[in-house]
Amino acid sequence: MGLQVKRIAIIGAGITGLAAAHRLGELAAQRETPVETVILERSDRMGGPLKTIRRDGFVMETGADSFLTDKPAAAELAKRLGLADELIPTRVQFRRTLVVHDGKLVEIPEGFSLLAPTHLEPVMESPLFSEQGKRRIALEPTIPRRTETGDESLASFVTRRLGQEVLERVAQPLAGGIYTADPARLSVAATMPRFVEMEKNAGSLIRGLQAAEQARGSQGPATSGARWSLFLSMRAGMGSLVDAVASRVAGSFRPRAEVSSISYRDRRWHLVLGDGGRIDADGVVCAAPAFAAARFLGAADTRLAQLLAKIAYASAATVNLTFREGDFPSPPRTFGFVVPIVEHRKIIAGSFSSLKFEDRAPAGSILVRAFVGGVLQNEMMALPDEEIVNAVRDEFRALLGVRAAPGVVAVQRWPDSMPQYEVGHLDRVGEIERAAARLPQFVLAGAAYRGVGIPDCVRSGEHAAQAILARLGEAA
Repeated sequence: MGLQVKRIAIIGAGITGLAAAHRLGELAAQRETPVETVILERSDRMGGPLKTIRRDGFVMETGADSFLTDKPAAAELAKRLGLADELIPTRVQFRRTLVVHDGKLVEIPEGFSLLAPTHLEPVMESPLFSEQGKRRIALEPTIPRRTETGDESLASFVTRRLGQEVLERVAQPLAGGIYTADPARLSVAATMPRFVEMEKNAGSLIRGLQAAEQARGSQGPATSGARWSLFLSMRAGMGSLVDAVASRVAGSFRPRAEVSSISYRDRRWHLVLGDGGRIDADGVVCAAPAFAAARFLGAADTRLAQLLAKIAYASAATVNLTFREGDFPSPPRTFGFVVPIVEHRKIIAGSFSSLKFEDRAPAGSILVRAFVGGVLQNEMMALPDEEIVNAVRDEFRALLGVRAAPGVVAVQRWPDSMPQYEVGHLDRVGEIERAAARLPQFVLAGAAYRGVGIPDCVRSGEHAAQAILARLGEAA
């Protein structure tokens, strides 16, 4: 007798769901276990916010343009897909980040790592901070460790250790911008845990960063902003990673299949779709956004649905614009710039994609990208595309002197796309995971829980694949 084929329904075809489906295929082949997967996606495409537009020699990212390598899951997936030669690093000569200050672009001090400086000398020479602000930063090594054990907001953490100016001028636009979030509500433990550990172990962020620098040794010239040497992208754009995974799981994909409810009876899951169709499955990997999962899980577990509904989401949009190099009065020499909310401008950040990565634009052209919306500027999302583009052009004119009309324009909206890791997030996730574990042959995965980056999502999907196979084995 042959082994019984187990059907696993994967809800959501973003990178998390795709990683889960691909890993299920790998594990099933390794273990010679017959598994059938069906990927249910409410839209008509795979990849979620990972999407690349290739037009007129430009490679335009409408979602994430890269991923961190200190979390290896995404790079390892690319290599297993045969894409090792397609991985490209950021361009060394442009590894610096600017910040808007008093209406002008100012370089973030060399060695400033998201929340704190590694060394004080560049800070003292920077026009970004006042003399009082510089003195406050210099006091950081003398600030006592926090004794309370509960969670803390990013705003509280940064002001407590480094002062208000660091929060307003660097931490909010850099760290808060990653999550399109309000730093007064953002959990530092869930979003920047390495800094929490630095305070705990070294008693100081500056001492902790210096110790980390010494431990890894010299790895090229110092940069400002993020740790750009740790970022990789795909030569043909991040969409090529989605395309490669999608080609492996295409036979399982069900587009425009929105799940409206799920229930468990007779040792199987029964999924009802929005069009009235039904899918029966032995196991479920739920890689849908938390708010969507909350809606269709109500009948299966009211408490879990209520917990999931508490995870808030923010909306954002990306605007890609192409220019000639001569359209810039002074050629940009940076990856981009961030915009503090205290500057009262209409964009979150601007990026020079063709300087950040090779082969993003034809010779003589510059590809730029602007970010709009988020929690602190949600009113921008109510504007029509034309007004959003005009707002972006206004900002590039004011900050960079670019008056020429762009060549190619691409606006991409991502409504309710960014989960908000608010204070207490990790405790809430722990409660969610305990509730989900009580459901038979059911696993949650995705950006809503323990990381929003591509590697986090890939890891989450792959772990979900392993977990669901283990649960099905236990139930056999």
